[in-house]
This record gives sequence, structure tokens and C-alpha cells, in this order.
Amino acid sequence: MTDRLYYDDAFLKSFSAQVMDIREASRANGVSIWQIALDRSAFYPASGGQPPDTGIFTATSRNGATLEIPIEGVEEDDQGEVWHFTRKPLLAGTAVQGSIDWPRRLDHIQQHSGQHLLSAVFARQLDAQTVSFHLGETASTIDLSTGPIAHHTLERVERIANEIIAEDRVVTIRTVDRREAQALLAEGRLRKLPERDGNMRLVDIADYDLNACGGTHVRSTGQIGGLHIRSVERVSRGTRVEFVCGQRAVVSARHDFTLLHRAGLALSVGRDDIPAAIERLQSEAKSSVKERQKLREDLAGYHAVRLAVEEMIRDNLRLVRRVFTDRDREYVRLLASRLTATVPQTVALFISAESDPARIFLARSQDMQLHCGEVLREALAAYGLRGGGSSDLAQGDLTKEQAAELSAKLTADLRSLLARPHPTE
Repeated sequence: MTDRLYYDDAFLKSFSAQVMDIREASRANGVSIWQIALDRSAFYPASGGQPPDTGIFTATSRNGATLEIPIEGVEEDDQGEVWHFTRKPLLAGTAVQGSIDWPRRLDHIQQHSGQHLLSAVFARQLDAQTVSFHLGETASTIDLSTGPIAHHTLERVERIANEIIAEDRVVTIRTVDRREAQALLAEGRLRKLPERDGNMRLVDIADYDLNACGGTHVRSTGQIGGLHIRSVERVSRGTRVEFVCGQRAVVSARHDFTLLHRAGLALSVGRDDIPAAIERLQSEAKSSVKERQKLREDLAGYHAVRLAVEEMIRDNLRLVRRVFTDRDREYVRLLASRLTATVPQTVALFISAESDPARIFLARSQDMQLHCGEVLREALAAYGLRGGGSSDLAQGDLTKEQAAELSAKLTADLRSLLARPHPTE
């Protein structure tokens, strides 16, 4: 098995090793992905919510040329062997110099150690246990087995975590057998114990947290560089907390500052006055929506009167048929309702063709013996479409071409239906 150098020194940036095995992992479009196993490696394989390291292998070919082999990922197989993914193969026995992508590794060290600390604070302050951890490209998350957390509680947790970071407490790593680990768990000193046999690697934040973990970590809490809780949301397993540490916290703060600055410029106010300015805009927007709705209703009322005047009653029926290409569906629906509520002996057959599909509306005044929902549903069914509504108002969607044809057919059917004598006459 590969000797995992990061266990003893997470800050090791380069190392020498020998290729022990190589195999083709996959092939696509003539390009192979190779897996290389070394006798020793400082590359961390994806595990426990922490992404793998990347970096470079440097080797010397038989003709003396220097080869640089990018390492795109690292995984551990079921047997515990560490495999390095690359697009360039190397022969077994080749001596290599491995170089870790250090900025990436340091970032992962800060986030992972920050997670240990944050989880410990939540456990101590709220008895909220961490059930999962994910280290993402821009932010990390922990899922807690707890309900909603108040904002002031989050602030307290964040403050305590940053106080411990500022204290620069020593972080040590040691390996114990399972029996000792179980004893530490029983004493309440060990936060949790993995369900596996063999020796356990324990990460100890001095006088605050002891936890089993195989990941890379800081040497002291000061190297975490600060912790900022970004957001909280409910998830099926409890509560998800998003956070950033170290340089990510700086980048996050700069991003937020830039957004606030731009928002302040757009609102012509200082950063501290942005919330009040937004509240004012929201209030004005609500007033504008109410005013706009009233204007639409007034317009629909005047429009309905004009349509009633334009269309005369024939055979005891005022059938108003119109196609609107510049009016939205809601206005056309409102207009149909206003027209049939305003004047008697009226049926409105309106089409809103502003968008595709078009929407057809059929409405009637209270004195007309017609069930709009049944009539329109039957007419649409002939085209394999669905629609319907109440006896007073019905609607359905169809293409603009179908709308024109259906409108003409419905006009003829309605005149024929409503011209027939009623049984009571």
C-alpha cells in the first residue's frame, strides 16, 4: 500500500517516489485516462467530503528528457490503494518527483479544519451534531441534526469559532487503536467514532475538540484564518450551514462589499441606508401595482362600453367577437368579464394572440342560457385540446391558426344554438 505522507505532514508540498503500478482507467475518443500507484505519496485522495489534491509528477525519460505529468485527481480503491489520475502513462519502476498544487491544498486544509471547529462549536453550544460535510469549490457546508437556528445564535457560534481561531490553539494528530478510541468516546472526549476496525487517526484541537479524521489539517487554529457563516437553510436531514474560511472568507467579504457598493450607487444612498431604500422601493412598487390594476380595470370598463356600442343585438343576441394581438391574457379575460357583466343579451368570444399559444375566452351575460364551460370544452376537444370553466366564463389554449378557425366555427354554432326557441317558450 502507498505510504501516505500527508498523514504525518499536511504541509509537505513535494516528495520523491517510485511508480509501483499503472492501469488504464478509461478510454474515450482515442484518449486514455491512466491510474498510477506510487510507493509513497503526499497527494490526498477524495474522501470524507474533502476533494482530492491535484498537481504534477516530474520524471526523466530514457533519453534524458524531463516529463511533466499533470495529476487531475486522486482516489482510494476498496483495497485502500491510492491511485493518481493522469492522461500520460508511466512505466512501473519510474522515479518521479511529486508536486502538490499548494494553493488548492492550503485552501482545503483551512476549510476542513474550519469544519472541525465549527462542528465542535455547534455540538457544544446547541448539542447539534454534524451528520455530513461537503467542501465545494467556493463554499463548504455541514448538515446538522437540529431544527431552525436563530440569527443571534448563529452570530454567537461564529464569534466563538473566531475567538478560538484567534487564540491560535495547537492542533495535533495522533493514532490510537479502536479500543482506546472507544474508551475516549465513552468518556465523552471523542466527538464520534467511525464504524470501522483498526487504528484511528485523531485530530485534536487543544482543549476543545477531539475527532477521528483522515483528512489534512492545520497545525494551529490561527492557520484557519477566520471563519464566516454565509447562509442557513432547512434540509431533509435537519439544517444546512454554508461557511467559508481563510482566503475564501476574504474573497467572500470582498464580493459582498462590491455588491453593496454597486447597490448603493444604483440607489443613490450609502451602504448603511440600502435596507431602508429597498423597503421604500418595495412600498412604492406595491402602490404602483395597485394603481396599475385600478387603471386596467377602469380601462376594461370603458373598453367594454365601446364594444357594446359597436356590436348591435341581432336575433336577441349581441355576439362580440374580437382578436387582440396587443393585449395580454389577463386583460382580455377582464374585458370579457366586464363586457358581459355590463350589458345584457351578450356573449363575448375573445382571443388573446399576444403570445403563442393563443388563449380563447368565452363569456356570457347572466340572462343568456348558455354554459360556456361545456360549449368551449366540446369545441376544443374536436382539436384534441383541453379547456373549460364555469357557466359564465371559460378559456383554453390553442395555436393562433386553430384559434381563427375555432372562433369562426364557434360564432356560427353560438348563433344557431342561441337562436333556437327555449323549451319554456
